[in-house]
Amino acid sequence: MKTNKLSSIAFAAAIVAITVALSPRARCQAVAVESPGGGTSSGQWSVQVDQVDSGNVDLAYSFQIAIYENLVDELNKTKRFQHVFRDGDRRAGEVPNLLVLKTTVEKYTRGSETRRAVTSVSGATKLTVRTQLLTRDGEVAFERTVDGNVRFFGSNLRATHNLAHNMAKAITRSASEWPTAILAGQL
Repeated sequence: MKTNKLSSIAFAAAIVAITVALSPRARCQAVAVESPGGGTSSGQWSVQVDQVDSGNVDLAYSFQIAIYENLVDELNKTKRFQHVFRDGDRRAGEVPNLLVLKTTVEKYTRGSETRRAVTSVSGATKLTVRTQLLTRDGEVAFERTVDGNVRFFGSNLRATHNLAHNMAKAITRSASEWPTAILAGQL
C-alpha cells in the first residue's frame, strides 16, 4: 500500500512537471533588460539554464525537472536578462553575451506533507544547491549556495519553487558584484 501511494505521488509530480514544461508561459521569452542608467539595453547578458545536476544526492527526477522549470520561469520574471534560454536551445550559440547557469544539488531532506499538516515542527522538505553563473570561457561570474524549503503548508514540490525564487533573487541582487569585465561586456 505504501509503495502504491509513493508511486502515485511520483506519477502526479511527473504530470505536473510535464504540464509546466509544455505551458506557453514556460517557453523562452525575449525580455527588455533595464540598464543601470534606467533605460533598456540590447547589449546586456542572456542566460542559458543547464539541466539540474543531482550530484551525489538521491533526488527524484520529478524534483530535478521541477527545479529546472521553476528556475526558467523565475529568471524570466526578473527581467534581468535579455533572453532566458533552455539547455540545448541552438539559438543560444548565436548570442554574443551569454552566461550559463549550472545548478548542482548538494543536500535534500525528504519531507512529509502529512506531518506538516499535523504538526508545525516536523515534515519540512529542504533543498540546498550550488549555483554558478559562467561565461562561455568558464569564468565564474556568480557562485552561491542557495536553500529552498517548505516548512508548513504545501506540497513537497513547493520547495522547488521556493528554491528557484531564492536563486533568481540571489542572482539579481549580486549583479553588481560580478567581475567588471563581465558587466562591461568584454568577455
